[in-house]
Amino acid sequence: MRMPKVLMGATAAGIAGYRLIGWMSRWGASDEEIAASYPGDELIDPPADQTTMAATVAAPAEVIWSWLVQIGQDRGGMYSYDRLEQAIGLDIQSAETINPAWQHLEPDDSVRLVPSGWGPLPDGYAFRVSMVDPPHTLVLRQGPPHDPWDGVWTFAIRPVGPGLCRLISRTRTHRNRGLAQAALRATTTLGAPITWLMTRKMLLTLKERAERQTS
Repeated sequence: MRMPKVLMGATAAGIAGYRLIGWMSRWGASDEEIAASYPGDELIDPPADQTTMAATVAAPAEVIWSWLVQIGQDRGGMYSYDRLEQAIGLDIQSAETINPAWQHLEPDDSVRLVPSGWGPLPDGYAFRVSMVDPPHTLVLRQGPPHDPWDGVWTFAIRPVGPGLCRLISRTRTHRNRGLAQAALRATTTLGAPITWLMTRKMLLTLKERAERQTS
C-alpha cells in the first residue's frame, strides 16, 4: 500500500524541520563546544533542551566583555535587529559606544528584555543575573514562580589565541512533563527560528563592535 502523497509530504517536511532546528541549535559551534559543560548548566536538571551557538571574535576577552555586559532593554540593548524590536514597541537601541554606567552587573540584578507595560506582558520580562565572572562568563536565569520557563542563558568568552576568542551562547531549558509544559515546548519550537535569528545577529553584532574597537 502506497503512502498518500499528503502524508509523504508532511513526513518530509517534518524531517526537514527537525534537521533545520538541529542545525540552528548548534550554529557556529564546534563539536567540542557543544559537548562541553558551561556554568549554569548545573542549574537545570535533565531532561533539558539545549542550544550552543558561537562566533570567533578577533578581540581580547576584556573588550568583548565590555560590550556584552551592557545588554538589556533599558541599558545597551540586545545588539540584534533594533528596527524589528522597535516596530513591536520594545524601545531597544543597541549601544554604539561603551558606557561606564553599564559596566557592572551583580547576581540578582535584572537584565530586561521587555519593558513594563508592553502589550501581552504588562510586567515586562527580564532575566535574573545568576553568575557574573568578568571577563569570561555571564549566566542569566529564568524560572518559576515568576517565569513559566525554567532555564538559563549563558554567555562564555573563551580565549583561543592572542587577541582571539570564542564567544559562546548556551541556552538550557528544563523539559517538564504535563500538558502545560507541552504547550510551552510547542510555543518555544514555533518561535525557534526567530530566537535563532535574533541570537545569531546578537553574536555577530558583538563581534563587529569588539573587532572595530580593537582595530
